[in-house]
Amino acid sequence: MDAFAAIIVAAGRGTRAGAGVPKQWRLLAGRPVLAHTLTAFRDAGLTRLVLVLHPDDMTRAQGLDLNGVTLVSGGASRTASVRAALDALAPHPPRHVLIHDGARPLVPTGVIHDVIAALAQAQAAAPALPVIDALWRGTNGQVTATAPRDGLFRAQTPQGFDFATILTAYRAHQGDAADDVEIARAAGVSVTMTPGSEDNLKLTHPQDFERAARLLAARQEGHMQIRLGNGYDVHRFGPGEGCWLCGVLVPHTQGLVGHSDADVGMHALTDAIYGALAEGDIGRHFPPSDPQWKGAASAIFLRHAVELAAERGFRVGNCDVTLVCEQPKIGPHAAAMQSALAGIMGCRTDQISVKATTSEQLGFTGRGEGIAALATACLLGI
Repeated sequence: MDAFAAIIVAAGRGTRAGAGVPKQWRLLAGRPVLAHTLTAFRDAGLTRLVLVLHPDDMTRAQGLDLNGVTLVSGGASRTASVRAALDALAPHPPRHVLIHDGARPLVPTGVIHDVIAALAQAQAAAPALPVIDALWRGTNGQVTATAPRDGLFRAQTPQGFDFATILTAYRAHQGDAADDVEIARAAGVSVTMTPGSEDNLKLTHPQDFERAARLLAARQEGHMQIRLGNGYDVHRFGPGEGCWLCGVLVPHTQGLVGHSDADVGMHALTDAIYGALAEGDIGRHFPPSDPQWKGAASAIFLRHAVELAAERGFRVGNCDVTLVCEQPKIGPHAAAMQSALAGIMGCRTDQISVKATTSEQLGFTGRGEGIAALATACLLGI
């Protein structure tokens, strides 16, 4: 990929990671963090690499594989460090550049390739994950307010750009910025979001190294803990003008009856995740006898299952939902259902399948008395 260069920014001191050497030089599975980061980009096919280091760390770099690597002294801030790297590339500019935090050593190849692919049509692209946790404001250890999470994403790197565009933006920008996307947007550049990954964690606190070591061990040993779960749910038709199905209100001559919003597809999927965790079903966590869940949005249940999986060290690998009914027709709404579930679960739409079938007019679904749903969920150890 001679049209691409990658800048790896590693000039910081990383004090939040604890005392000792800067975090980018700490050992992870017997190698410096930066050695893993360089390997990630080489494995993705990048051969032109710029490594930005603190001036005091230049001698440390001699212990790395520097084949194809240009060393650049960083500045007093991340913004200054990236600007120095862009200036170093400018005499022989690539067509595109990827800018990556050196403290993200486990960036998957797929994340890098998705950014590269997006740059075929866009001036800028960067990976992101939707925010699925509740957001609070607080002070002095107390919650002072809640904040909506709709439309919020967690930014990751590498952030990719047309080289000439980002060079111009950096040279025009005054002051510092949180990341490269902020500088691009300040220059009026549109940025395309690509799928991020929970594996692409940024080493910030001491416990992050423990998680990174587990992830790396799983990769190196060629195995990962996998959990499978199945879910099944049924709701009968009743009065209404539409049905909530997989997070989408589908117009129909009837609604579905249930204690919550009766989203039969989301209930089956939630039970599948609980099943994979050996955590029972929705009723165990959200008893129908509890009036607070009367009419509740099923997204609450699904989000809880995903968050519980993360607490237990798992993330969603993929899931499959099948709706069984004669009416309403699901096909026209399947893509919207995938997007709705992905937003709730914090994963990509290509990790979610939503499809439908009929029961050939047999049984209660065939007679149009209700809808059944089956779901399978695969959880991967993280």
